[in-house]
Amino acid sequence: MNNTTFTPPSIMHAPRFSLTADQPHRMGACQLVDFARWLNATRQQRFDSYETLHQWSVNSREAFWHACLDFSGIHLQSELPSLSTPESILKKGEHIWLDRWFPGTRLNYAQNLLGYADEHTALIFCDEFGHRDTLSYAELTRKVAHLAAWLRAQGIKPGDRIAGFAANRIETVIAMLAATSLGAIWSSCSPDFGVGGILDRFTQIEPKVLFAVSAHAYAGKVIQHQATLEKLMAGLPTLQALVLMPNLYAMASADTQALEAGAHCEVYHWTRVPGLSAGFNSPPMATPALEFHAAEFSDPLFIMYSSGTTGVPKCIVHSVGGTLLQHRKEHQLHLNLKRDDVLFYFTTCGWMMWNWLVSGLASGATLVLYDGSPFHPQPDILFQIAAETEVSIFGTSAKYLAAAEKAGVKLQNQFAAPKLHTVLSTGSPLSAEGFDYVYRDIKADVMLQSISGGTDIISCFVLGNPVQPIYRGEIQCAGLGMDVAVYNAQGQAVSGEKGELVCRQSFPSMPVGFWRDPEHKKYQAAYFERFEECWTHGDYAELTDHKGWIIYGRSDTVLNPGGVRIGTAEIYRQVEQLPWVLESVAIAQEWQGDVRVVLFVRLRGDLTLDDGLRADIRQQIRTGASPRHVPAVIEQVQDIPRTLNGKIAEIAVRETIHSRTVNNKDALANPLSLLEYEGLARQLQC
Repeated sequence: MNNTTFTPPSIMHAPRFSLTADQPHRMGACQLVDFARWLNATRQQRFDSYETLHQWSVNSREAFWHACLDFSGIHLQSELPSLSTPESILKKGEHIWLDRWFPGTRLNYAQNLLGYADEHTALIFCDEFGHRDTLSYAELTRKVAHLAAWLRAQGIKPGDRIAGFAANRIETVIAMLAATSLGAIWSSCSPDFGVGGILDRFTQIEPKVLFAVSAHAYAGKVIQHQATLEKLMAGLPTLQALVLMPNLYAMASADTQALEAGAHCEVYHWTRVPGLSAGFNSPPMATPALEFHAAEFSDPLFIMYSSGTTGVPKCIVHSVGGTLLQHRKEHQLHLNLKRDDVLFYFTTCGWMMWNWLVSGLASGATLVLYDGSPFHPQPDILFQIAAETEVSIFGTSAKYLAAAEKAGVKLQNQFAAPKLHTVLSTGSPLSAEGFDYVYRDIKADVMLQSISGGTDIISCFVLGNPVQPIYRGEIQCAGLGMDVAVYNAQGQAVSGEKGELVCRQSFPSMPVGFWRDPEHKKYQAAYFERFEECWTHGDYAELTDHKGWIIYGRSDTVLNPGGVRIGTAEIYRQVEQLPWVLESVAIAQEWQGDVRVVLFVRLRGDLTLDDGLRADIRQQIRTGASPRHVPAVIEQVQDIPRTLNGKIAEIAVRETIHSRTVNNKDALANPLSLLEYEGLARQLQC
C-alpha cells in the first residue's frame, strides 16, 4: 500500500470482541467482555453493547466503581466496602469537588504494582546511545525493599514529599515505588526542565529527598547538570538528602566534592545505598522486609503540575486509590492489558503518561522505558526498539505520528512487529490523516486508540475499547464511570455540534485538591466556575453520530473570528497535510474591533514562504475545512514554542504577538523561540 493507492475507509477497524458473543476469540481473552459476564453472574446485570454498559456505569456509579474495585483484583488492606452501605463507597460532599470515594478503605499503590515477585521481565530500559538494561519482577521488588529501608532510616514517613529530577529509567521507577510504599508523596520533573521551572514546582511542595540524574542524553548530545544540581540544593532548603542516580555517560559525571562542599544536605550515590549496587563483586545482602503503609483511599500519592505557561504551576494532588483504580480500569477494560503484553509509551517523567505507564506493573506486564529523542540517531528509532523488545502496545503522541509520517517512517516496510496489536495516541488531537498513516504505514490490523484526558485527572475522559468499531478521526468512547458530555454556551448537553467537554459527576481520579489550597478556592476556580457543580475540562469537543468524540483543541485557544468558533486542530489538520509544512501554530490576533486568524508555519529544508505557497495553504484550508478557517495572515517561522511536555504553546505565541508578558517562560522547552515572534509582533501591528 502507498500514498497513491490508499483509500481511507470510514471504519478503520472492526471490533475485536463482542459483549454478547460466547465463543473465545482468536485474539485471546477480552477483559471487558469478562467484566460484563462477571456483572451478569454476580450483580445480575446484562449488557448487550458498550453503550448500555457505559450508561449503567454512570447511572449506578457507586455499584460500578465498587464492581471495578472488586473485579480488577486491587489488593486492599481493609475489607471491601459493602454495596448495602452506599456511603462507604461514595461520601458526597457539599460540592462535587468535596466528594470522597471509598472512605475508610485502605491500600498501598506500590504493593499493588509489586504483586508479582517472579522472574518475568518487569522493566526494559533503552536509550538513544544504545544502553540496554532489564529487571525482573523479583529483582524490582528486592531493590524497592532495600531503597525503602534506606528511606525509612532517613526518617521518611507518610505524607513526606520525595522528588525526582529524573530521566525515564529503571532507577526512577524503583525510587517512586520505594517512596510510595512508605506512604510518601512522589513528584517528578524531566531533566530538560530549566532550573527556574523545577524550583517553581518543587519549592511549593518542600521535598525531603531529591533523586537526580547528573546528566542525560538528547539528540546525540549529553547534557550535564552539575550547575543545575547546585542551584536545586541551594533553592530547596527542606532537602535532607540528594541521591545521585547512576551516570550512564562517563564524560559528564558529577563533581561530588563540589556538590558536597556547597550542600546543606547529605549527598549520596545510588550504588552506595545498601542493596542497590549492580556490581558482580557486591556481597549478597539479606533483603529487608518490604512493609507497605496502609493509606486511606484519598491520601495523596502523586503531585503533578499544570503547564505553568499562565503563571506559577498549580500543584495537582492525586490520590492513592483514585489513581490506582482509574488506571486499572483503563488498562484492563479499555486497553485489555495482560501479563504477556509489552507496553511502551514515549514519555518523560514530567508528563502524566509516565505515571500511567508505570501503573501497568499492576497487570504484571513488561514495560519499556526509553530516554532520549524520538528521532535520534534515526527517525525510526522508536519503532526499531519496539520491534527489538517485541512491544505489543505502542504509545506515543499525535505530534510524533505526524512527524514520523513527514520523515517517511514505515514500520511495515522496515521492521517485523508481529506482536504489535495496539497503538495509542494522545497529547493533542489525532487527525483523520493520522489514522490513515497508522493503518497504511505502521500496521493494518492494529487497534488504534486515540485517547484524551490530562494531568488534571491523571487519566482519560475519552478513549478506546475492544468491542466497538474505530472510525477515522474519532475517539471511540467515553470512559466507563465518566459522565462526559459536550455543553453549549447555555450549559445544555449537545450532540453533533462543538462545545465544552464536561464531566457531570465526580469520579475517583478527580484530584483531592491543589497543594496549599486548603479551602479549595483555586481548585474550584480551575474546573468548576464555568458550569455549576460540573467539571469543565477546557477542551473544545464534539460528540459524533457514532457516539465517538472529536477534540478540536483547548478552549482557551479557540479562534473566534466574526463570532465563529474554530478549534486550532481543525486548521493544523489541513495545513500539515502539505508535505513541505513541518508544523504550524495558529492564534487569534485582536484586530480592528474583532479578531483575525494568524498562522505561523515551519517549512521543510530551505524553503521560503512566498505568495505561491501562501495561496496553496489557503486553498488547502478552504477546501478541507471552510472559507471561515482561512487565516488572514500567514508567516514563516524557524521554530514553534512548546511546553516541556511537547505541546505547542499557543497562548505564549498569542501573548507575544500582542506584546503582552508571557508568564513563566521556564515552562517552555524553547523559550528563545519567542524572540522571533516579538519581531513579528511589530510587523503584524502595522
